[in-house]
Amino acid sequence: MEKDLFDKMHEECGIFGVYGHPESANLTYLGLYALQHRGQEASGIVTYDGQQFYQEKDTGLVADIFSEERLSRLKGHAAIGHNRYSTTGGSNLENVQPILVNYALGTLSMVHNGNLINAHFLKDELEAYGAIFQSSMDSEVIIHLIAHSRQKELTERIVESLSRVRGAYSLIFLSEQGMIGVRDPNGVRPLSLGRFKNGGYVLASETCTFDLIEAEFVRDVEPGEVIQITEKEITSFTPFLPADPAHCVFEYVYFSRPDSDVFGRNVYQIRKRMGRELAKEGAIQADIVIPVPDSGVPAALGYSEESGLPYDTGLIRNHYVGRTFIEPQQSIRHFGVKIKLNAIRGLLEGKRVVVVDDSLVRGTTSRKIVKMIRAAGAKEVHVRISSPPIVSPCFYGIDTPTRQELVASSHDVEEIRKYITADSLTYLSNKGMFRAVYQTDSGENKHFCTACFTEEYPIPFTEDEISQLGLFENPTLPFSLNVLGD
Repeated sequence: MEKDLFDKMHEECGIFGVYGHPESANLTYLGLYALQHRGQEASGIVTYDGQQFYQEKDTGLVADIFSEERLSRLKGHAAIGHNRYSTTGGSNLENVQPILVNYALGTLSMVHNGNLINAHFLKDELEAYGAIFQSSMDSEVIIHLIAHSRQKELTERIVESLSRVRGAYSLIFLSEQGMIGVRDPNGVRPLSLGRFKNGGYVLASETCTFDLIEAEFVRDVEPGEVIQITEKEITSFTPFLPADPAHCVFEYVYFSRPDSDVFGRNVYQIRKRMGRELAKEGAIQADIVIPVPDSGVPAALGYSEESGLPYDTGLIRNHYVGRTFIEPQQSIRHFGVKIKLNAIRGLLEGKRVVVVDDSLVRGTTSRKIVKMIRAAGAKEVHVRISSPPIVSPCFYGIDTPTRQELVASSHDVEEIRKYITADSLTYLSNKGMFRAVYQTDSGENKHFCTACFTEEYPIPFTEDEISQLGLFENPTLPFSLNVLGD
């Protein structure tokens, strides 16, 4: 049920930190609220008042967790926070970040966005030396490496520890000495620096948070950069070996909020240009263009403008669908999608409809949406996807369905079209996607990870990791597209 209702790739988390502001907890709450789309399983905040650390965390949504009473207990001028959507480890309370520990140099708290591909092997090694893990998160490996380090300064311990991990990470640390932000050398996941007019700094996964808390965007944290913020100063250095940039292009396709600037570019404008490129590649005679709300809206607008076809809202989304709901005892066909979306018959009846979505993962939801539009009286339904086919899992911080669940990993476009019952189906090409990103005609990829579209993984895997992750196993779907029922 839930997979059908939310048939999307899911981000692991959003991270946020404030240093040098008397309302650090409240601002972090607002920052996490703005980043709710990056993780809905759990949320947590740790603060520091110069003498003591305070922590509040729980499973659920930000607004449900942080009551006035809980926020009032989070004292201090510094805070870090985390929204979780698990990729490694479950959603139990022990896996909710921030991580907060006491170690040789004092107290340390950390939040992590990303995924470590060698965490399993590092954990086995650390446990052999006596480490006791409190969670099943890969993030905890970093904390144990820091605790085991014999370097004298925290930043030196962080650098030494991160030199041993492989994968994607954007991190914020909070200690008695200050706040530290780090991005992996490939820069897979975003992290931005901002500041307040009256003093104090902020680190966040996305710039939309700065608008909410009235902070000024300064710049992105660079790949491989370590930024240290203290009461006296802000310093920066790049201690890691340089690596080719590999920013996650799916941040533009789906993850990030449209009003954010990510990797130096505005998300909304890129999504709109993706729609324009899609109209060039997948032109069709039709009467109307509609989006799958909400993530398909910018691309549908771009498709409409480029094609000259009128844009309208043919599907209405219910924004108040909770994480669970009770189905009627007597089954209603396509109930999971119907509770979230409904088609406007008066608009679609008798029309040739182009329906635009940002991605197609399993195909189950697309199939139900097409059937819903036909049931509303549409004459033809043409599906347009503003990203390439997803053929491979991500191991860098996305909760990707298994390769077996990715419909495009073992079926071609025509087979998928038949399965979703559309009159036609067109995906945006890889070149079209990068023409939209770079606003150039070449369509060349210079800085982005496209592993989910191309199986070209920018951070190489060892043979043991390939075996552990089942990376290149031949996909065998547990179903056949031509026999799946309604």
